[in-house]
Amino acid sequence: MLPEYVKGIRKKIGHDRLIVVGAAVIVYEGGKVLLQRRRDNAMWGIHGGSVEVGERVEDAARRELAEETGLVAGRLELLGVYSGDEMMFTYPNGDEVYIVGVTYVCGDFRGEPAAETDETLELRWFDLRELPDGITPPDVRPLRDFAAIMARDGGWKGNGLQGDGAGR
Repeated sequence: MLPEYVKGIRKKIGHDRLIVVGAAVIVYEGGKVLLQRRRDNAMWGIHGGSVEVGERVEDAARRELAEETGLVAGRLELLGVYSGDEMMFTYPNGDEVYIVGVTYVCGDFRGEPAAETDETLELRWFDLRELPDGITPPDVRPLRDFAAIMARDGGWKGNGLQGDGAGR
């Protein structure tokens, strides 16, 4: 769902490119990642969306994970901040965005994945060595980076960088 702030800007600029800050979460367990088939473009992706005005990025990541999967995140660790040409994206409705994406990793979560949500057609666990075709373009690099770290280090050992809520 679009934040009200973005809806207001879209009324003024139409489909023109908009810079947005995205917050995303790669959920992993036992060498597998939980991906969603997105309702907007029917492609596979990680869980995330736009940060709302005044919202902390980590809180946006937690909110988006809950909205899209029904899962409640425990500890989030920063994987990376993503920008560049591959973060240009056009939604099926024609809205163009440039995403500056903050991606977290979460292996500490509660709940069971929801079968379907307002934003998700399907949730499925995938082995990192057998990711599906048809991954939404802005999620390709974070997933590739995470898979490379897991292969190199024999698992996620963390990087010691917690989200901005560390120590709360």
